[in-house]
Amino acid sequence: MRMAFIARSTLYDAPGGDTIQLLETARQLRALGVEVNVHLTTEHIAYRQYDLFHFSNLTRPADILSHLDKIKKPFTVSPLLIDYSEYDHHQRRGISGLVLRQFPGSMNEYIKTIARWLSNKDALPAKSYLWKGQNRSIREVLERAAWILPNSTTEYEALSKQYQINKKYSVVPNGIDAEVFSASEKNLQKDNLLVICAARIEGIKNQLNLIRALNNTRFTLMLIGSAAPNQQSYYEECKQIAASNIVFKDRVTQSVLSQYYSSAKVHVLPSWFETCGLSSLEAAAMGCNIVVTRKGYTSDYFGDDAFYCNPGDPASILEAVETASISPLSVALQEKIFTKYTWQQAAVITLNAYNQIISA
Repeated sequence: MRMAFIARSTLYDAPGGDTIQLLETARQLRALGVEVNVHLTTEHIAYRQYDLFHFSNLTRPADILSHLDKIKKPFTVSPLLIDYSEYDHHQRRGISGLVLRQFPGSMNEYIKTIARWLSNKDALPAKSYLWKGQNRSIREVLERAAWILPNSTTEYEALSKQYQINKKYSVVPNGIDAEVFSASEKNLQKDNLLVICAARIEGIKNQLNLIRALNNTRFTLMLIGSAAPNQQSYYEECKQIAASNIVFKDRVTQSVLSQYYSSAKVHVLPSWFETCGLSSLEAAAMGCNIVVTRKGYTSDYFGDDAFYCNPGDPASILEAVETASISPLSVALQEKIFTKYTWQQAAVITLNAYNQIISA
């Protein structure tokens, strides 16, 4: 089988969770004998050489539309459906915040796409997106897809409700690299007062309220990550309000990140929306207690084994961190991750979906 991943043009320049998901899935599919190539949406692609196509990131449908009339084989899509509306309407700063508060969520995503294109920060491969708009473009992609590969059941339900579709689908959970984030006895040697947040520094990840919550407390908060594109002013604001117990670290390799996880008792990701949070999975695999948001699909992954907070309330974030720091480590969650949430497992489910598509 020869298949192609087709991803956003900024996949490598502005890496995020979708970058790790795509590259790790591709790596594990190759280990299963699938011939996989990764293409950016703006690249020239020899479509005829592939049996199947796999798109991701449905919130950027213009990246997908430009290919649909060119490919003659079936395709699947990993939606990575994120709802930015609460953040855009209540938390986004500056001129963009003033503008986006005036429109519903789908129009906001349309405005962002056009703004990135006009400012030469991203390509607009499908000019038809200009008159189709966000919702109509997404619905067209979904209707033409042979199969949907959401990261959770809740994500598919949200997709089905929002876009009125009923498609064949397989839930492909996010995962970890089990070779890098491996459990061992060293994971039990935890600093109860060390709290880590590994994520790009950006408003949707909510580091500002996290800093407010832990400023001048007995905890050391280590923020690991670089500023996201167009979020440098947010990063600077985070630094300006941070007390001396807040430590900033640039983005590090996964092997270095695993060492930080080994030392910390708590990992916190109080986002305004999360599909699951790859760093939460990785930290839990390394024996951290995790604090996460309920906004999104996190409960599908963590159930009762996480400590939940309200991202809009620093007191709620602090309370969850306090409880996580004095609670026993969740061995059950650690075991569940190595059983269900690895990239090897994700690749097996993905390949099974591919086989069903091709056989049909």
